[in-house]
Amino acid sequence: MAANDAFQALEPAISALPGTVSVWCGRLEGEPAYTRLADEPHYPASTMKVGVMAAAYRLADARELDLDAPIDVHSDFASQSPKGGRFEMTESYDSDLAVWAKRGSTAPLRWLLRRMIVRSSNLATNLALEAVGYDAADALWETVGATGSRTRRGMEDFAARDAGVDNVITAGDLAVLFRAIANGTAASERSSLEMIDVLRAQEFQVDLARGLPEGTPTALKNGWIDGIRHSTAIIYPDDAPAYILSVCVTSPAAHSQRGEDEACALLATIAATSWEARHSL
Repeated sequence: MAANDAFQALEPAISALPGTVSVWCGRLEGEPAYTRLADEPHYPASTMKVGVMAAAYRLADARELDLDAPIDVHSDFASQSPKGGRFEMTESYDSDLAVWAKRGSTAPLRWLLRRMIVRSSNLATNLALEAVGYDAADALWETVGATGSRTRRGMEDFAARDAGVDNVITAGDLAVLFRAIANGTAASERSSLEMIDVLRAQEFQVDLARGLPEGTPTALKNGWIDGIRHSTAIIYPDDAPAYILSVCVTSPAAHSQRGEDEACALLATIAATSWEARHSL
């Protein structure tokens, strides 16, 4: 079955989920095999962390940032709200206590970038954003060819959010970013390979990965909050070329961080369909 036909067969299940479901699927080069509302904006949750990582490695390539430099680990940050001020992060809201355990000491930026991806650490994200700079993190999207995504505030910067300074992504832009990393255009070849290794070490395998054969290699980052479930992956079949699958779901059906909800089940189904169509993408 052609890839587009396989995905179109999912339309009743996708349409049955309340909210917005965006999909982009295709090879590492060329036009996508299938898209659905791929340019629709979504709040990114933790998927924006991949852009922060790419911006950091790009600055490191230009010798403007030392990834092995020690970073002071603290939990209060300058708000990006027009009114300024600072905010304190909440330890219980984070999924990685290893970074919090270093509060008051230091940690290498490279390690923080890894924890930001593999354990989706919010604290590591804000520390990385502080080192990279918001302008560089935001500009990264345009650099890789994305058109509808922005990184304008850190995690838990609710004052900025309430003032309209917020982050946004699209499924298509996440695919563009992952493609740029895979093809070595987001940063140097060496940096791109290191970023792929970090993404392949992702510990949260609760959505797209569930729809793939066990043990299938993926370079993946997902994001979740109440009402949001996104996941983008480079999938590496052993019998077909690698491909990218990016799915963004904004829906009340997304309500479980552990993946025990209808949104995660739909992502797994979409991933299974992509796998069945992998030879015709």
